[in-house]
Amino acid sequence: MQLLNTLYVTTPDAYLHLDNETLRIEVERETRLRVPLHHLSSVVCFGHVMVSPILMHRLADEGKSLVLLDANGRFKARLEGPMSGNVLLRQAQHGRLASAGFRVAVAKSCIAGKLKNCRQVLLRGARETGRGEDIAELTAVADELGRALARLAYAADLDAVRGIEGDAAKRYFGVMGRLVRPEVREAFTPDGRSRRPPRDRMNALLSFLYALLMNDCRSAVESVGLDPQVGYLHTIRPGRAALALDLMEEFRPLLADRLALTLINRRQLQPDDFEERPGGAVSLEEAARKKVAIAYQERKQESLKHPLLDSAVALGLTPFVQARLMARCIRGDAELYLPFAPK
Repeated sequence: MQLLNTLYVTTPDAYLHLDNETLRIEVERETRLRVPLHHLSSVVCFGHVMVSPILMHRLADEGKSLVLLDANGRFKARLEGPMSGNVLLRQAQHGRLASAGFRVAVAKSCIAGKLKNCRQVLLRGARETGRGEDIAELTAVADELGRALARLAYAADLDAVRGIEGDAAKRYFGVMGRLVRPEVREAFTPDGRSRRPPRDRMNALLSFLYALLMNDCRSAVESVGLDPQVGYLHTIRPGRAALALDLMEEFRPLLADRLALTLINRRQLQPDDFEERPGGAVSLEEAARKKVAIAYQERKQESLKHPLLDSAVALGLTPFVQARLMARCIRGDAELYLPFAPK
């Protein structure tokens, strides 16, 4: 499996078109970038970006998705070619909805992966900080997440699973400010988790990164032939990629939360990289969005040892590996879905 690049276009009024075998980006008739098509897996456009019909057709022909998001990263639309994969797999996926036991088992696995990875973020932060009060708070919440994992094993239904996840998430975001270095803590400490719209800088950054991660998880699910709309943890409703959201849970701490903290603690992002809008909504400035998209792409190139494969895998490929494991579970080739939770 080869990790190809995702092209993120954040410049307003950019024009994308095909130039032989190359995607060319122009702004005010000036060429800003040329990218060979064979280097790309997908193109993601933020806000008002124009795309030529010829390029749209070529991307569809080659199975490369074109994703349209608003300026803040909220999903608008997706263009892609015919859905691939075995129809029998999708039939099995839909049939599994009738099994409450299967849905609960998959939901438990997804949340177990999330809690384990959140716990590692907190414990890593406790090791790296030199402040005794921070160590005590981070360790205490990490212990709470450990107890939540134990309770998760006895959850009898989806409501119980969601309740455990909700309580754990509240505790996790409640101490996230302690993972931020003291000199920038005042500007970047979140007031819990807020979205639609984000109400502080940390939440604005996390929402943007979650939008990038969501696109990758949806691509991973579709790459193995699964229906992204039919999930087991998240409620199914029109326009919601429930299975992609299920898969995304275990990756939030690894691919988004840790990256957000790195960008802030290394001062690659400053408080003035964010804009506060009327009504209290906070969003990333255009230049900051580019910076974050580049950092996310670089993060995906890093490798971690996959516990099941017993080999190093690029982080950007792990959603695709996990989507295959999910497909095996749905088909009945594996008894359980095992989330990606590296030590």
